[in-house]
Amino acid sequence: MTETVSAPNQSALYVVATPIGNLGDMVPRAIETLQTVDVIAAEDTRHSARLLSHFGIQTPLLAYHDHSDGRQVQALVARLLSGESVALISDAGTPLVSDPGYRLVRRAREAGVRVVPVPGACALVAALSASGLPSDRFSFEGFLPPKSGQRQNRLQTLVAETRTLIFYEAPHRIEECLADMALAFGAEREAVLARELTKTFETIVGGSLQSLCEFVAADPNQRRGEMVLMVRGREADAGEGLDEDARRIMTILLAELSVKQASQLAAEITGVRKKLLYQWALEQQP
Repeated sequence: MTETVSAPNQSALYVVATPIGNLGDMVPRAIETLQTVDVIAAEDTRHSARLLSHFGIQTPLLAYHDHSDGRQVQALVARLLSGESVALISDAGTPLVSDPGYRLVRRAREAGVRVVPVPGACALVAALSASGLPSDRFSFEGFLPPKSGQRQNRLQTLVAETRTLIFYEAPHRIEECLADMALAFGAEREAVLARELTKTFETIVGGSLQSLCEFVAADPNQRRGEMVLMVRGREADAGEGLDEDARRIMTILLAELSVKQASQLAAEITGVRKKLLYQWALEQQP
């Protein structure tokens, strides 16, 4: 059975995505929701007030962030249980993605309050879509620890990860972060830096971690703004990265084709990297 989506004037907690830079990315449903709910819970009311003013939204604002005490969460849930509708927004992008809201959403659901997502901009998805890195499997790691020792320890736990890794990073730490990544993953590991997405000075640049270190060090402008840093996962060993279907297809193709031809065709069929297929085929030879 298909559920009907609550109208913004019905009692519910609406998790509303807002633009990450370009105000043209504000979706109509988000505007309608923010106009019609009883109250908007915002990470920073001064920051959000400018957004609401731009769209002529006059709904009352109150501050909510992850450092709010339990009493504020309870007060918001009480308003929801009394029949009011509440919209949750962050400073930019989709709430709860390295932003406040987890405790409020969880408590609302436990109380039987309906939680309705109003999707829109999300920096990690926007960055990944334009990165050229594998996007079928990825791991979002959020912000790394600010201190180098703790950051290096966290990175060491990710060295064997084969999925694309996605991080948020503050501009004043980007040089140190890239240097620590080069140490942990190897200077030649492929990475992409996406900076100021959807804004005037949007920059998306890829290369080795070493080349990104040099790029950022040479241009002070690359140490400003909001940043998403993506690192290609570890290259899987031949066989380790091949599922049963890929191995079966390669076995069939190798009966009729050369290793090079079979690897090329299998890569087109399965989406597995040709290099990985080629290496597996070589290892099967007597």
